[in-house]
Amino acid sequence: MVADPRKGALREAISAARRRTSTQAWEREDQHRTRHVLAALSDRRAGTAAVYVSLPGEPGTRAIIDGLLEAGWQVLVPKLRREPDWAQFPGWDALVPGWAGIPHPAGPGLGAEALAEADVILLPCRAVGRDGTRLGTGGGWYDRALLHRRADALLIGLAREAEVFDTVPTLPHDVAVHGYATERGWAHC
Repeated sequence: MVADPRKGALREAISAARRRTSTQAWEREDQHRTRHVLAALSDRRAGTAAVYVSLPGEPGTRAIIDGLLEAGWQVLVPKLRREPDWAQFPGWDALVPGWAGIPHPAGPGLGAEALAEADVILLPCRAVGRDGTRLGTGGGWYDRALLHRRADALLIGLAREAEVFDTVPTLPHDVAVHGYATERGWAHC
């Protein structure tokens, strides 16, 4: 895989800005972003959503997952291994630290193909473009995982408003998103 130095520089700039963001600011932004995500999805029939389990310093997903479950959605979360894998969300108390300390369900997963059940996939990103481009964390895990999605699955990046650009650098293997949600709203690309 060929590296693009522009991607690395943008990732570092965004990571530095995230580190400077206070816990209170993250909490406020997460409340607004959660409200926008749940409102946008309330127009859809409850189905299956694939959602990452967030860590401090990235757009939070705890309230989103709770809200989706309350609304009758099934929720898949990543099992972080070298190759993509997914599991049914078992509840917060049943998560264990996985790769890089990222919480995931213990026990066997459902396989990469389980992503084909998802109607909506909420993706982590460092930056997102209004044109649908998405800058991930750099490992390519989601780009590999998204090969197993259904063609009609809605792909939404979760970001901060300061991380939205007209476009972000991409490589041929990078998967575009259909929209994004920030603390200011939900937007289609």
